[in-house]
Amino acid sequence: VQLQASGGGSVQPGGSLRLSCEASVRTFSTYIMGWFRQTPGKEREFIASISRGGGVTDYADSVKGRFTISRDNAKNTVNLQMNSLKPEDTGVYYCAAGTNYPDPTGRGYEYWGQGTLVTVSS
Repeated sequence: VQLQASGGGSVQPGGSLRLSCEASVRTFSTYIMGWFRQTPGKEREFIASISRGGGVTDYADSVKGRFTISRDNAKNTVNLQMNSLKPEDTGVYYCAAGTNYPDPTGRGYEYWGQGTLVTVSS
């Protein structure tokens, strides 16, 4: 499984970005998908996850109400709509795919994308 994340960039505080992650796998709908964030000097941070069918989502408290995760199983993609961005949202965002009861620590996610950089600064 290969995951290709895109959509990162630079934005001012209060702005929006939409990240996308495309998976090269025929059985995309069997994977729980997640987004994580890595900032220098900090532990990898869970951002959001979405169930196989898209009906169940989970978010870190820090992004609830601002970020929305969605997926399109027909297109093998998972998206992260990020609104009301703050400087502390800056980091490299990774998408991940898992089947083995993945959790917010990252355990259970078997495949990881290469990351896309988001910079929120005025």
